[in-house]
Amino acid sequence: MSVATDAPVLDLDCEHLFTVEELRWRDRVREFTAKHITPVVDADFEDRHFRLELVRGLGELGVLGMHLEGHGCAGAGAVSYGLACMELEAGDTAWRTFVSVQGSLAMTAIAKWGSDEQQRRWLPGMAAGRTIGCFALTEPDGGSDPAGMRTVARREGGDWVLNGAKRWIGLGSVADVAVVWAATEEGVRGFVVPTDTPGFVPRDITNKLSLRASIQCDLSFEDCRVPADAVLPGVIGLRGPFSCLNEARYGIVWGVMGAARECLRAAVERSTSRRVFGRPLAEFQLTQQKLADMAVEYQKGLLLALHLGRLKEDGRLAPAQISVGKLNNVREALDIARTVRTILGGDGVTSDFPVMRHMANLESVRTYEGTDEVHALVIGQALTGHRAFS
Repeated sequence: MSVATDAPVLDLDCEHLFTVEELRWRDRVREFTAKHITPVVDADFEDRHFRLELVRGLGELGVLGMHLEGHGCAGAGAVSYGLACMELEAGDTAWRTFVSVQGSLAMTAIAKWGSDEQQRRWLPGMAAGRTIGCFALTEPDGGSDPAGMRTVARREGGDWVLNGAKRWIGLGSVADVAVVWAATEEGVRGFVVPTDTPGFVPRDITNKLSLRASIQCDLSFEDCRVPADAVLPGVIGLRGPFSCLNEARYGIVWGVMGAARECLRAAVERSTSRRVFGRPLAEFQLTQQKLADMAVEYQKGLLLALHLGRLKEDGRLAPAQISVGKLNNVREALDIARTVRTILGGDGVTSDFPVMRHMANLESVRTYEGTDEVHALVIGQALTGHRAFS
């Protein structure tokens, strides 16, 4: 299944499975990535630089909250969104992550669970890239255990006062608004918190060896006071953040295939141009075995993503099915990156090729929005009816 006309992969002739509109989204995002991301991303990764000036361009492109309707959002289909994620991550995971945090997490929380006033206030600017959002759920002591969150919000007069800490929060130090999840006497609630609120304190995590062209932060809330209408009125409990996480996980299923595609492209090009023992590396059987195995897994991953996308558009996509996609596609994309590195030899660890950058980024993707272990247990529960984690 070739989704890029020049992609060096086995062509299963599936282009006809996409609509004209879906292919239009793919091509527009591919062009943006080729023009604005690919030429600078190696330097940005090296320098730990998030290119903030691209945010408005992504808003103009229409990809911010593109799966949502109204308030300036594109109202695109699930497959169109998936293809956009794939093209962005082919450039770098940092940019698919940005679109995911902004649209699948922060904007989705406000669109699904926010009041009309919250939606009118925040969503148009976020869709246009004038306003940046973040989504504060993960905490220092338990990314996979949100039910045990220690960040709390208590009522004080007509206000809410937040205290606690979050970790690995994408965009926290550049965001204008944060969707913060906190424990209350009623259960877990979401709060829409402008980041200039006193007591909201972001700190960049600077020692990352992955996602270096992105921003992740520690957040602390020190008597952070917000008005009563800051709470998301539409949901109480973990159903709220989990519904947003499923949107983000769905985008990951597609996105990582973009990283895998670029690694596979590098392997084919290098193996056909590099000569060893007097002939091209690609002539050796072991090399062809590696390339064939990677191409098969890449194709399978894309077909799985497409199937999940059609289920989503039909309103039939279950959380366990998303877990199948996230677990399989991230795992296989990372395995492809590692195998490609062996074909590239020592040069594979240099920035002459995108492979080590993608490999490092995929290690983060394998952890965030649910680890392999968590998704395996979700699938296990769906198979057996027994819940193996608390």
